[in-house]
Amino acid sequence: MGQLTLAAAGSVILICPIAEARAQEGPQERTQDAAPESASATEAAPAPLQYEVKVNAPGDLDELLEKNLDLERFRGNPRMDREQLRRLVRATPEEARNLIATAGYYTPVVTVRVDTTGAKPVVIVDVDPGPPATVDKVELELRGFDPTPPLAASEPFDTEALKRSWSLKSGSVFRQAEWESAKRALLREVVQTRYPRAQLVDTQAVVDPETHKVSLLVVLDSGPELRFGELRIEGLKRYDASIIRNLDKIRPGDYYSESALQSLQARLQDTGYFASVEVSADMSSILGEQIEAAQESQQAEAAGAVPEAKPANRGPAPLLPLVVRVTENKQQNVSAGLGFSTNTGNRAQLNYDNLNVWGTRFKSAITMETKKQAAHANFYFPTTERGYNDSAGASFERSDISNEITAVTTISAKRNWGGTNLERSLTFEFLSEDKTVVGLEQTRSKSLPLTYAITKRSLDSLLFPTRGYVINAQVGGALLPVLTDERFVRVAGKAVYYRPLGEKGELIVRGEMGALGSKEKRGVPAVYLFRAGGDQSVRGYAYQELGVKEGDATIGGRYMLTGSAEYQYWFKPKWAIAAFYDAGNAADTVKAAMTPKSGYGLGGRYKSPVGPINVDVAYGHAVHAYRLHFSLGFTF
Repeated sequence: MGQLTLAAAGSVILICPIAEARAQEGPQERTQDAAPESASATEAAPAPLQYEVKVNAPGDLDELLEKNLDLERFRGNPRMDREQLRRLVRATPEEARNLIATAGYYTPVVTVRVDTTGAKPVVIVDVDPGPPATVDKVELELRGFDPTPPLAASEPFDTEALKRSWSLKSGSVFRQAEWESAKRALLREVVQTRYPRAQLVDTQAVVDPETHKVSLLVVLDSGPELRFGELRIEGLKRYDASIIRNLDKIRPGDYYSESALQSLQARLQDTGYFASVEVSADMSSILGEQIEAAQESQQAEAAGAVPEAKPANRGPAPLLPLVVRVTENKQQNVSAGLGFSTNTGNRAQLNYDNLNVWGTRFKSAITMETKKQAAHANFYFPTTERGYNDSAGASFERSDISNEITAVTTISAKRNWGGTNLERSLTFEFLSEDKTVVGLEQTRSKSLPLTYAITKRSLDSLLFPTRGYVINAQVGGALLPVLTDERFVRVAGKAVYYRPLGEKGELIVRGEMGALGSKEKRGVPAVYLFRAGGDQSVRGYAYQELGVKEGDATIGGRYMLTGSAEYQYWFKPKWAIAAFYDAGNAADTVKAAMTPKSGYGLGGRYKSPVGPINVDVAYGHAVHAYRLHFSLGFTF
């Protein structure tokens, strides 16, 4: 068999002969091989041809070709034989050139050859991509975007900012994926607000293979400027419409905004009243007008008249009805669950919820843990027109932590307002506490504190944050000598900061502090004192192990300060390893609180559907022991 060479458009194919072992065997050898074969074995299909593929290309082009070439896709196919391989080899240069063009190289030289010197044939693909094509000229033509005559006083759309947002700038390497992404981003920025009917009416990318320059043309028509109209609610049966209306911040006449629709949908889903929520703008009025205009045009043409041309966005801007479609949750729900926490041990929980008790949501639960037992019942009122979320309830909790046994009964009222990024609350409580420290006498205290809290969030993702921060601060106390054994003032704060490090790394820094001011510590409920240690505090120590020693027990202190630094490396999209260092303490003096107990170790991370799962092994330096920690996320 001779050697065949084909060349076309800068590509070279070298097809080397693949030796056929049986063609070189002598007659006697063939007879010996064939003798034992049965008729059924003769009819059996021959074994598939096995071969390897090696791609020699610079940069990321080798990965591009290895993932997409038919040579790779059909490798191991049971129907593969020598003839099929020859066909694939012949087709590879053209296929490779088309793939390489998507990366911005339009004059590559591709050489394909087959090496038969080894046990398996090896198909070698050599690529010289040549110079990349770069963007020379970008022409963005934006049509429309003028306020409609009845709304001439409207704020004009910033078309210059829209042009500046174009991502594929002059001088950039032209890649097909980035070209498509730039067009989608341009259109998305327009349709998300004011002009949801915008469309790309023309897009062109003209490549000059001699100069390796690309000229881009994008023509975008805004369509009509649209605004929201009245609210329509569908699907309500058991619950009052005020639940939806009070959460609706969109007013008739507001510009169409996709983010406003998504925000309202999220708020409604968070209420717990609905199994599903769909918030949309009714575009049927626009479609109806377009159909009517088309019919008028056809009638005019049939009558021999020339219809007057009207820009798509002229004339009165129709108001789009705001439509909220809901499927209500069932009114009552009972659920139970089992769990385990490295902080508080085994857990069993029973919940009962009723979404319509005297016009409120009623939520209750009984939780039994190794170190804690609790029961609570709360009534949540519908959100008011001013955005307030009010609740009232009662709870009982018993805990046995580090030989301090407490039993606390609480009656509370709370007002919460604001959004996810800035949340505030005001809580008024009455607490009655029985406390027993092993080896000491039992004490009883009561208190009537008022607490203000604020949380600021700036994160790229609430579920899996990689950049940003969260800060929480609280200030409060029991200042009046009413139902209070010991007056006190308390401040506390905590923060967590996320920052990417490289392509796969992430730094997480967190800290927590607290201080209590009172004449005597005795009489202040234990829940308002400070302790440290545990899964989301200082790892390497037991839950709330760090505090003030009193007899054989550890109790809360007046001051607390903790900090942590953690590095995570995501070696797979959902899996990471982590290294961390924690330090902190709680005490009755500032000096002692600032004398930290440290813990450090390694852990694993997994991105589950409900948040990051963290498993850590930490060494507590002060106790000279290792401890396993398990937690889900870190939020507050």
